[in-house]
Amino acid sequence: MRFLKADSGLIGILVVLAVTQLIGWGTIGLPAIVGRDLAADLGMSLPAVFAGTSVLYVSMGLCAPWLGKFFARHGARKVMMVGTIVTAPGFVLLSLAREPVLYFAAWIVLGLAGSATLSTGAYIMLNEAAGKQAKSAIGALMLVTGLSSSIFWPTTSFLSGHLGWRGTCLVYAAMLIFISLPLYAFAAPRRSVARDDGSAPDRRSDAPAIPRSTFILVAAVITLNAFVNFGISAVMIELLRAEGLAPAQALAFGSMLGVIQVSARGLDFLGGGRWDGITTGLVAGTALPVAMLLLMLSEGATWAVAVFILLYGAGSGAMAVARATIPLVFYDQAEFAKAMSMIALPLNLASAISPPVLVALLTQFGSRGALGLTFVFSCATVLILVLLGRRRPRAIAAVAV
Repeated sequence: MRFLKADSGLIGILVVLAVTQLIGWGTIGLPAIVGRDLAADLGMSLPAVFAGTSVLYVSMGLCAPWLGKFFARHGARKVMMVGTIVTAPGFVLLSLAREPVLYFAAWIVLGLAGSATLSTGAYIMLNEAAGKQAKSAIGALMLVTGLSSSIFWPTTSFLSGHLGWRGTCLVYAAMLIFISLPLYAFAAPRRSVARDDGSAPDRRSDAPAIPRSTFILVAAVITLNAFVNFGISAVMIELLRAEGLAPAQALAFGSMLGVIQVSARGLDFLGGGRWDGITTGLVAGTALPVAMLLLMLSEGATWAVAVFILLYGAGSGAMAVARATIPLVFYDQAEFAKAMSMIALPLNLASAISPPVLVALLTQFGSRGALGLTFVFSCATVLILVLLGRRRPRAIAAVAV
């Protein structure tokens, strides 16, 4: 919490991003609540409706590297403003959909806009403003954005009950234009423009170049963990049912997950000044394979399921912060935007394919198939984090020990 005392202006930026990220992530969660209505109105199956979210992540991933140079040249504020303007027509297009083609086209537009406005842009803005204190700032932001479903699921249910899902889409378009856009335009910080070569004015000329192999390791650890976290979260209820739990029990245990994840983010935030993203990742990441192994060997015992939820929830919650902050260990303010934009491609693709892959394994081989793959990926994540720990820049390594 040191950054709150050091820079009161950062609190204002966090308020702006908290509101806009809540709106951004909350509104695209529309299918979770009105999925059956969408399927009935559009003549689609329910899995096809939820495939819209996969299209969103693929679009975000493919567009992110292209946006990297714009983040570096113009700063996060301007890019996020443009992205917000593009998001509103995406919801309007979704409200007009009468068949699958227009439905998926709307999710492509929302994905293109999301690559500019969701998560990556917010982390870049915080890095521009906070520099070395960005880890704590990102942790504080993720405490709030972790509540997006808790806030917007009932909001979507209320709006759709009165206006229908099409009217809800139009309300969300209006929220983006009349709430998010003014916040970016008038309350977000203005960043000095980069030089003609695209480099930022604050780049350290004496900073050693980061080896490409290090970037590959950073991208790999973030992508592997994203596959595990997004996939397991998506299939959690079905996974627990496959372990032998009754539907009501599976729902009760699954409902605990979000609270544990947000609590773990809070603990990481409180200690954020004492360890970096790699240290957080090593501690949190170790809990994940232990949780998977325990559930695989337990034969669905209730106590083991409870311990699994606790270990997995705490580990995945803290790893979400680590995914966003590991690049801060290696990249300064000038290179962070480019690195995050490049990493967003494999991260979003992994987020898109993990739920259907784990569902297929769950259907074909039962819970052991899904747990086995995530166990292997989690172990690989820990091993890569150990390698990255040995590659820390010397000054950061001295602080971390």
